[in-house]
Amino acid sequence: MGAMLVRYATVFSPIFWIAHNLNTLPKSRLQRAKYALPSMVTLLSIACGFASIVISVDNAGTGDPADYRLAAALLVLAGVFDALDGYVARLTNTGSDFGMQLDSIADVMNFGCAPAVLLYCYGFVQMGVHDPLLLRFGGMASFFFVACGAMRLARFNVNVGKTDPMYFVGMPITAGAACVAAVVVAWPAPIDSQLHSYLLMLLLVGVGSLMVSTLRFPSSKQKKSLALLLVVAIAVGMLVWLKTSFFAFFFAVYIAVTLALNLAWHLGWRGIALPQVFTDIDEID
Repeated sequence: MGAMLVRYATVFSPIFWIAHNLNTLPKSRLQRAKYALPSMVTLLSIACGFASIVISVDNAGTGDPADYRLAAALLVLAGVFDALDGYVARLTNTGSDFGMQLDSIADVMNFGCAPAVLLYCYGFVQMGVHDPLLLRFGGMASFFFVACGAMRLARFNVNVGKTDPMYFVGMPITAGAACVAAVVVAWPAPIDSQLHSYLLMLLLVGVGSLMVSTLRFPSSKQKKSLALLLVVAIAVGMLVWLKTSFFAFFFAVYIAVTLALNLAWHLGWRGIALPQVFTDIDEID
């Protein structure tokens, strides 16, 4: 794995070189250069997504479980940088429309294309040697995931400020990517049975459908409470117990609880208030 990390470290080297040379700029130019910082963090996120794709493709023929886990871990790192770019923009007061557009494009690649390629290589390429039809179905399921992720992001961009910030409309693309990648983290050995390959197709189609649905998924902006702290404590305990299998378990529970909550709302339960929907008039006011 050490050789693999060295091999793909070259993906990040141009960005690190730019960051290092910021220290040599005159003060006036440094003030202007700070506006590039959020975009550089976004580029680091893109580099992680690209490295994940390269590792997945290179490993498709050999099926080394460690490489598949590394590709999945890079998606997690991409998510960290994706969260940091907004934080850096707010910290330096350098947010811009350009940064928002770049971030959205990065999300399509990192959390749409990269996990779809990972799952395609992991679940269908080796099986496709003996079953070309399964390989084609796997490719279509992977593309379906990418298409749903792109539409989910487009809908999010046009609905900013029009929905309750405590809930997402549809599963966020970052959560969708983490959900499918969690399977690779939990069971990194490539799939070797038709049944498992078809179940993986159902996972890709199911998660993709959740992303473009109108179901409300709780966001990280939920009000802090003792119950929430208890849930976090239980999750940490489960992580220690289940180790890598925890992430697949977590997303199974996350989806099940969300579906149950939306069904309860549909049936008239109001123990938890319905998410608010803001009209254009409400925004102006």
